[in-house]
Amino acid sequence: MKFKNSDLKRLLSLAKPEKWSIAGAIGCLIISSSITMAVPFGLGKILDAIYSTDTDSKQAREKLNEFCAILAGIFIIGGVANFGRVYLFNNASLRITKRLRELLYKRITMQECSWFDTKGTGELVNRLSADTSMVGNSLSQNLSDGLRSTAMVLAGTGMMIYTSPSLALVGAGVVPCVAGMAVVYGRYLRNITRQMMDKLADVMKVGEERMGNIKTVKIFSKERRENEILSKELEDALQIGYRESKARAIFYGMTGLSGNIIIMSVLYYGGILVNDGSLSIGSLTSFILYAAYTAISIGGLSNFYTELNKGIGSATRIWEIMDRQPLIPIEGGLIPSLKPRGEISFRNVSFNYPSRPDATVIKNMDMNVQAGQITAIVGRSGSGKSSIASLLMRLYDPQNGDIFLDGHNLRTLDPSWLRKHIGAVNQEPVLFSGSIRDNILYGLDENEKISEVDFQRVIEEAHVIEFARQLPDGLNTLVGQRGIMLSGGQKQRVAIARALIKNPEILILDEATSALDAVSEELIQKALENLTKGRTVLTIAHRLSTIKNAQNICVLQDGRIIEQGNYRELMNLPQGAFKELVQHQTFKTSDES
Repeated sequence: MKFKNSDLKRLLSLAKPEKWSIAGAIGCLIISSSITMAVPFGLGKILDAIYSTDTDSKQAREKLNEFCAILAGIFIIGGVANFGRVYLFNNASLRITKRLRELLYKRITMQECSWFDTKGTGELVNRLSADTSMVGNSLSQNLSDGLRSTAMVLAGTGMMIYTSPSLALVGAGVVPCVAGMAVVYGRYLRNITRQMMDKLADVMKVGEERMGNIKTVKIFSKERRENEILSKELEDALQIGYRESKARAIFYGMTGLSGNIIIMSVLYYGGILVNDGSLSIGSLTSFILYAAYTAISIGGLSNFYTELNKGIGSATRIWEIMDRQPLIPIEGGLIPSLKPRGEISFRNVSFNYPSRPDATVIKNMDMNVQAGQITAIVGRSGSGKSSIASLLMRLYDPQNGDIFLDGHNLRTLDPSWLRKHIGAVNQEPVLFSGSIRDNILYGLDENEKISEVDFQRVIEEAHVIEFARQLPDGLNTLVGQRGIMLSGGQKQRVAIARALIKNPEILILDEATSALDAVSEELIQKALENLTKGRTVLTIAHRLSTIKNAQNICVLQDGRIIEQGNYRELMNLPQGAFKELVQHQTFKTSDES
């Protein structure tokens, strides 16, 4: 991976909103660095005063006291400045990381569903946590340390030249070699850091997926197998880490050796100059201290360069998401002045999931759904029923053909407006880890309020109140991650209430009562019958009771509608796919539990 100036500029641009905090921190840095670099000069003057042959012991002591008093005051100022540097830079880091996580999370949530099909939750969480932290650190404490090291290298080099130009020339011979090594190492490190972060994202993905489905792991007694899978991923990450450690060890070993060679050369040549009377003991001591400070600061610069390259490596992973434009926007487009009537038309629609381009789910399908009517879609598993619901909510776009709502192409409508008027209940509803009340109110639009009377009506119609009364905290009971603390039937009732609280013009029911017992299903089925009056309803069902109530039934097979009509019409066909489904007991009867 080649170093790009644009990468560095973009990384530094993240710190722009904190320019005043960083400017104050840099001011403190200049003060503290200047004071630190004044120490060798002051120490040299003290030694020269002590060993001077022109002054007696009393005068030497007075000068010593005077210098030490001045140094003590300067050191206090330096300590305060150092505190200000670290405090301001670290606070800036926290704000940069917070802002970066907000921007990244916003970009993640703006992406279309097909993008999430190819990304693991663990990978995205890793970018949201580890990558942003590394970028924030690169722009704060690491930047602070890098600037401090730069200031000390420049000041130290200047003072060495001022103290003894000939001696400074001896130590400068090794610097170009160290600089060249740093450039090569930095480029290598950026590449290895990216590989490491990608591998850690894979580890997070495996861990998050398995822990999120721990019951399945337990049911099939796959604990050992899952441990082996994670161990394999961790082993791969460890091998990448070994490569980084090897490169780091070589780099720091060589820089350490270079520093020691400089000190040895300075001691040898400086001793000769002192012996010749060309240099005083105090000046040699100051020079050695400046050389030591400069060597330490060069090591700090190496670490700064290393961490900066790590930050750029992490930032490039973040920019992949930040720069990506979603194929389906979250808003923008036509917003009709009236609520939708609910007339839906699929015209020559073909669709496959982007993650599976070779598996066509819907093939050249035409379908009409009349406004205010119940349309049931039936067919065997895998025939594309749920895909139709996803296309209608524009979670995906078809590869060919068009879908219309009241004559408007869905591609031209504002997606937020479209979904605002559609209520959906999935076969496997997913709840958030808040309370039952919070999950139901999630169905409301932003800033929309509902009276307690209307809220009570919704939970009664969805029969949520029946099981909520039996819980210790009622509607305020926490449901756990993905609603794990509730049964399948209870989750479906909450999901139905969440859809109904929107009071939508279009209802999509994807096996909305599949997890209910016979008694609960009958109660909710009656409630749904009342609620579906005057609404356009698209129901995907395997229960005969649901299908019989539909004004229109579409029989789906291999991604195409092969039969259409009401229950009586389809049953009167001499040979038909729907009649065959009924005869083979594909649909459950209403009295099954």
